[in-house]
Amino acid sequence: MLSLRPEAKSRGTASENGPDRARLRRGGQSPDDTSAPSPVFRLFPVLLALCSLSACRTAPPLSAVNLAEPDWRVQQGQAVWRSKKAAPEIAGELLVAVHASGRTFLQFTKVPLPFVVAQTTTNSWQIEFVADNRTYSGRGKPPAQAAWLQLTRCLAGTVPPAGWNWRESGGGRWRLENKNTGEMLEGYLAP
Repeated sequence: MLSLRPEAKSRGTASENGPDRARLRRGGQSPDDTSAPSPVFRLFPVLLALCSLSACRTAPPLSAVNLAEPDWRVQQGQAVWRSKKAAPEIAGELLVAVHASGRTFLQFTKVPLPFVVAQTTTNSWQIEFVADNRTYSGRGKPPAQAAWLQLTRCLAGTVPPAGWNWRESGGGRWRLENKNTGEMLEGYLAP
């Protein structure tokens, strides 16, 4: 019988008592055990510190827009949005506002509620899909895959990102389409 008391002495050799008794006599380590930790575990604190130092900060929510303030140019119109090739087209009212500072505001409304609200500044962006209660935001240029964020840029004369086709026609009409995904925005804005 094996005793774990320190004064107990084992009789016989390791081969007679089996590997379990030999391990107990050596303090719980088998001959294959090593006392040095794995290189991964030695680097873990360093990797953890680097990750915490390099973590990016989420962009803070953009402040509310007051379109009654000076320097806002506001246009209203109608738009049709298709989110992908097989999706149905949704028609609604469109409001686009551009501030002299470069800030933009866009709201696509399907009466009675806003459907999409998008804002940009010179160095950040935010888009809210109200019906889904989802908001995305970031720093820098808006992501290329976000049609609503590209629309105000295209209306200002910026060439759309690769994959997007922008076309303006008379009477304030325009169309922004991604042939790969099938997403499309088409509409007009009154001057």
